[in-house]
Amino acid sequence: EKSIPPQNDQVLCLTTADVRRTLRGVNPRKAVGPDNIPGRVLRECADQLADVLTDIFNISLSCSVVPTCFKTTTIVPVLKKPTVSCLNDYRPIALTSIIMKCFERLIMRHIKTQLPPYLDPLQFAYRPNRSTDDAISTTLHLALTHLEKKGTYVRMLFIDFSSAFNTIVPQHLIGKLNLLGLNTSLCNWILDFLTGRPQFVRIGSSTSNTTTLSTGAPHGSVLSPLLFTLLTHDCAAMHSSNHIIKFTDDTTMVGLINKDNKSAYREEVQELRARRDHSPLAINGSSVEIVKNIKFLGVHIAENLTWTLNTSSITKRAQQRLYFLRKLREAHLPSHILTTFLRGTVESILSSCIITWFGNCTTFDRKTLQRIVRTAEKIIGVSLPSITNIYITRCIWKATNIVKDPTRPSHELFTLLPSGR
Repeated sequence: EKSIPPQNDQVLCLTTADVRRTLRGVNPRKAVGPDNIPGRVLRECADQLADVLTDIFNISLSCSVVPTCFKTTTIVPVLKKPTVSCLNDYRPIALTSIIMKCFERLIMRHIKTQLPPYLDPLQFAYRPNRSTDDAISTTLHLALTHLEKKGTYVRMLFIDFSSAFNTIVPQHLIGKLNLLGLNTSLCNWILDFLTGRPQFVRIGSSTSNTTTLSTGAPHGSVLSPLLFTLLTHDCAAMHSSNHIIKFTDDTTMVGLINKDNKSAYREEVQELRARRDHSPLAINGSSVEIVKNIKFLGVHIAENLTWTLNTSSITKRAQQRLYFLRKLREAHLPSHILTTFLRGTVESILSSCIITWFGNCTTFDRKTLQRIVRTAEKIIGVSLPSITNIYITRCIWKATNIVKDPTRPSHELFTLLPSGR
């Protein structure tokens, strides 16, 4: 049930300018929701719709009620694998109202401004100027620094929360949000947003009966990942020798073990199990599998911390994209379009989280990656920066951001030179 707001509770009030700006930023290519209102209409008619939608949004916030038509979701099953053996081989893609997505973006911006500064610094999602490469580089730094000591080794437990968003209990979440300082009116609005959500499944032109959900968070919504992050913000390590790295629902526990003393690591694992017992987050009860390598936030990490497997994966994906680049050249497209395509499809693969792995690549692996760059140059006829230059540029940019942000876990590792560089 919703709480009664205190008399001094301040209700969030959105401005027409904010709503107009959000509408103008709508991606017109996004799939429409159950209301069948296309994003192109919202974007092109932002000036005409801003006043009306601002009134609707503010009434919703003042009453802490989300219109049912905004909460309705269409579920479209999409195959995860080429062959189907069970229903779990389908990924449920949720299509929600684009108007509601705009509303959620405005709410999310406000929530971020209200969050306290003491949130877990090892949660890298939804923090300014932080990304997956920060999570990976922090994990590797902890491991490599510890391994420099004699008689040490590192254990990493990669945790996959089964259907994480589906298992959110709204009342439990609201309690956490209150503790984080969000006002009662906004918490009541979020509770209404998560409960009483009509949804139906659509396959082709056929639709199922509508059912109403009051648990979990909608997969296609803007707010769901942030809400899950806030729900698990207090999932932190008990012992100084352990570290829990989080990126939304991707969780990694790093155990720094000395002289075969595993007690602190085992206690941490038991604590994670205890958290499972007190909440409906499902963890597979079978023995944890020991693997030679794992894909962590898009990067392949081997047990010996070498990067040949990761480089091979990147090379294969980049070479596949070069095929399409050749086809575009055969169609006689101008070089500036080919360059744009290259940066969006090939360079983005080569440079993904590059600061975490390129520095420790073998010379052979670096030459392999550079050959892809040279091949791309020949295809489009334009000089491109080398893979090493991309790496150096990204490192300087990342280090500068870390120095400017004292809340980052790696801030203490960097100091500016007297010249300020």
